[in-house]
Amino acid sequence: MESKDKKIKIAVNGGIGFGSKLNAKQLLTISKYMDENEELELTTFQQLYIEIPENQEEEIVKEFESVGLACYPVGNYVKSLRTCNFCKGEEREGMPVAKELNKRFAGKQVPFTLKMAYTGCPIGCGEPMVSDIGVMKFKDQYNLYVGGKGKGFDAEVGMLLKENLEPEELYEIVERIIDNYSQFGKKRESFFKFWRRIGKDQLVNI
Repeated sequence: MESKDKKIKIAVNGGIGFGSKLNAKQLLTISKYMDENEELELTTFQQLYIEIPENQEEEIVKEFESVGLACYPVGNYVKSLRTCNFCKGEEREGMPVAKELNKRFAGKQVPFTLKMAYTGCPIGCGEPMVSDIGVMKFKDQYNLYVGGKGKGFDAEVGMLLKENLEPEELYEIVERIIDNYSQFGKKRESFFKFWRRIGKDQLVNI
């Protein structure tokens, strides 16, 4: 295959909002870059995988973003933030914090795909407790969970690492965790294995 015909896979979604939604204009824009026999892959993390020509990546991403789509790299990166279907309004459910978490960390390169999740109340619809890094809003503060694993025989609920955090404290700790994982994680070592290897105390303080 000639390089001009080479395709790459990118992840797209409707951004961080009230649940996982796409509008008609966004769907029509995506369909422009698909043959009638091609399929979209819907991931468990509220993303669609689509293949696009590598030599048109920049212009296609700009077009997607112009209709409100968010685009992310596929592979060993921090995934876009998984959220619940917010039901009580943007401020009450902490939507600005969810958006800021996604803005700061989604797309960062890490040793192995890292999944982050957020929920605005203890019901936990965003599944933060079975994600690598999970955030749960409780009253006006935030609890931080790490090491959740939702699949396999060794699946388990994440551990409460820090509680009653203010937004800036939350961002700072999550940044340290991801930086430490990026620096000290082994190649293709999952976050679940990494944090169990180094231990709770070292996760933030390396």
